[in-house]
Amino acid sequence: MSEHSHALSPPEVERFDPKHLGRLPNILLAAGAIGCFLTLLGFIFRREQTSYSWLFGFSYFFTIAVGMLFWTCLHHATDSAWSVLVRRQLENLASLLPYFALLFIPLLLVARYLWHWWDMAPGVDPLLDNKQPYLSVWFFLVRAVFYFALLSLLALTLRKRSIAQDGDGAARHTLVMRKYGIGGIPGLAICLTFAGFDWLIGLDYHWYSTMWGVYLFAGAAGSSMSLLVLIVFALQQKGYLKLVNLEHYHIMGKFMLAFCIFWAYIGFSQYMLIWYANIPEETVYFRVRNVGFWNFLSTFLVFGRFFAPFPILLFQYTKKNPRFLCGVAAWILCMQFLDIYIIVIPALRPEFTGFAPHFFAVTAFIGIGGILAWLFLQKLGQATMFPTRDPRLAESIKLTN
Repeated sequence: MSEHSHALSPPEVERFDPKHLGRLPNILLAAGAIGCFLTLLGFIFRREQTSYSWLFGFSYFFTIAVGMLFWTCLHHATDSAWSVLVRRQLENLASLLPYFALLFIPLLLVARYLWHWWDMAPGVDPLLDNKQPYLSVWFFLVRAVFYFALLSLLALTLRKRSIAQDGDGAARHTLVMRKYGIGGIPGLAICLTFAGFDWLIGLDYHWYSTMWGVYLFAGAAGSSMSLLVLIVFALQQKGYLKLVNLEHYHIMGKFMLAFCIFWAYIGFSQYMLIWYANIPEETVYFRVRNVGFWNFLSTFLVFGRFFAPFPILLFQYTKKNPRFLCGVAAWILCMQFLDIYIIVIPALRPEFTGFAPHFFAVTAFIGIGGILAWLFLQKLGQATMFPTRDPRLAESIKLTN
């Protein structure tokens, strides 16, 4: 519960000073540029391997960005007070979604190496023929435009309205953001689910799972909340977000715990139902990932994503200890990395004898991550560090659990 107070004096307005970053933006931009350049060379000389590597890096950061948008929409849909002080960072990260449309272009240029149905002639595979016109190039492109357009509209509108409210304090912004939040959650769910079908399940169009969208959502929500914890703590170390207290970390930790459990529940449910039914069209996904070293990585993911963080996050002490919570958050982000890796790469290398990420998987990850991190740092200075005239700000400042 939150304490309601209207006697608080207006909090000090915090604006980010880029000098606190030192040379970090230049380092990130240079790393991103070098990573993208090296990956471009990979597209020339090792096109198939690099195509999967770029999809892996793209999918990792895309799921996290969509997760940030989910938390932003949930804040407005539920009229939450606790998250007001950290909401601007959710908005900043979610507003990176339009850039993913540009990062998606390289995948279109190498689409036939990723999605084998892309240029397959009619009559070659009866199963593919039965999935027309869904698995057709023109409809694939229409859907991709729809995903990026809707997600970008939601993210940019919510951030724009939030910043506008800092200037005039008008209540109409809160009402508009609430409508976008309520409508945005099902829209976001549709985009993430069908993007997961198109880009990830599409790597082997013979396979399908009706729980795939929920599985991706569970990973996206948990990893994005973990990244938020790390960013808030880093900003506090630089002297910002001074009003964020241990109660805020406690709530963020509880959400990390909730989606740690939810991810395990959905993952087990999907696996159990497919194993029990034993239908070839469904089991093909796990037949690859339950053999050899892929089986070791899949088993490690189960323990690393659920059994390791679950008992730690159960205790109030760990959730109210920012440094400890940051360690768990970093671990969950690493597990999200492994999760996406296991989803994408086995489609290229089903026979895997050891964990040795390809050079271009590293360059693609650094290239995409470096560029996105640089863009995020640019957005930090474009508005105040938290919504200064949100009507629920006083409740967030006086938050207690």
